[in-house]
Amino acid sequence: MNSPRVRIGILGLALLTGLSAPATASAAETSVAPPTVEEQRLDKAAPQEILRRSGFDAVAPAFARALGGARSYADARGLVVRRGAALWQRAVDRAQGRGPAGGDLSRDDDRPLYWARLGMTRELRAWQPSFEVSDAQRAALLGELERNSRGQTSIRYPCGGALKRVLVTGFDPFTLDRDIRISNPSGATALALDGTVIETAEGRVRVETAVFPVRWQDFAEGTVERTLKPYLPKVDLFATVSQGRVGRFDVERTNGAWRGGFADNENVGRKETVPVSDPVSQPQWTSTTLPYKAIVAANTGRFPVYDNTSVTEIPAGGTDPVVRADGPTAGSTARAGGGGDYLSNEIAYRATLLRDRLGLGASLPGGHVHTPVLQFGTGNTDPATGAVTDPEFVRNRLDIIAQVRSILAVAVDASGDSSGQEAAADVS
Repeated sequence: MNSPRVRIGILGLALLTGLSAPATASAAETSVAPPTVEEQRLDKAAPQEILRRSGFDAVAPAFARALGGARSYADARGLVVRRGAALWQRAVDRAQGRGPAGGDLSRDDDRPLYWARLGMTRELRAWQPSFEVSDAQRAALLGELERNSRGQTSIRYPCGGALKRVLVTGFDPFTLDRDIRISNPSGATALALDGTVIETAEGRVRVETAVFPVRWQDFAEGTVERTLKPYLPKVDLFATVSQGRVGRFDVERTNGAWRGGFADNENVGRKETVPVSDPVSQPQWTSTTLPYKAIVAANTGRFPVYDNTSVTEIPAGGTDPVVRADGPTAGSTARAGGGGDYLSNEIAYRATLLRDRLGLGASLPGGHVHTPVLQFGTGNTDPATGAVTDPEFVRNRLDIIAQVRSILAVAVDASGDSSGQEAAADVS
């Protein structure tokens, strides 16, 4: 990922008051929201085939029927939380070989979760209960559905110190107007690894994961910080993961405080400084604390892994962007991190800035890993006529998942050895 709008105040109020919100509101406050740009793609042939061939086509209709039986806002909220969490767990179970496959679509596929969630959010927007629900209440329910169906509320580590703790994030599919069949290997990795244990030389490692939307506004509203803040002080390592370049992995050395304007999944672009709390103390750059030298040197899989040091900056005193292969210079203004100027750069920037603001920069290994672009097989490259899956497509995704797992094991081992860690220079 290299390169609408509920107001922040309203959504924040809804999230804070969701538990105690009254079950009724005046009729003037109640409205049914139209489907979003993302939800409008649902009725196309490829999403419907993906849902049907995974058994996830029944998720949204069942959710709509259950919503119809809600008799109060509290009933609806409980239902949304349960069904959202159940969708995440069902997707994780399917990816990890538990329960029925539901169809012939490969179990490692992340797309059933994405499209089923959109089916649920569309039903929730169109829901017309027998009692009145305010816009703020509906927004709060949508927020609960998003968080619970993305694994953001189910991060759990065993008590005690027997296992090391690793936190990994992934993303939804994106650029769907270019090819609606697209899968995101980072999301597939999150499903495959959630709750699993990796054996390393440093001992056993418990991995917990969550998935984030490809939407600028959600990031501006603090979804990354809200999800990660409770856990960063408790984990031994974190990695934000997204799809990057063709044929290669990259460990991104530096992240920039700039949004480049590329359209998100709502076809909205943002070209601005990354909006964060306390912008006065906001640095232009943050750095990885992952052991990039050890990761690059290790044989983790069939794709090459690079230590990517490139950035785009406006040098101090300058006016024009300059690409620098060896990282930013002092006093420069960010225009792209190693991971570009899209939401993958932004999640890396936000997560590492949060790490630093929590005082963990010197002790917590963390940063961003870009996976190879997930490609369809030869002869299956036309979005208009191509199949939604093929053997090479599945093989590529499985190999990427396996290599991320190996990269995490190497990172944990190297971080356990103080000689294996690299502390990047502070250029903020």
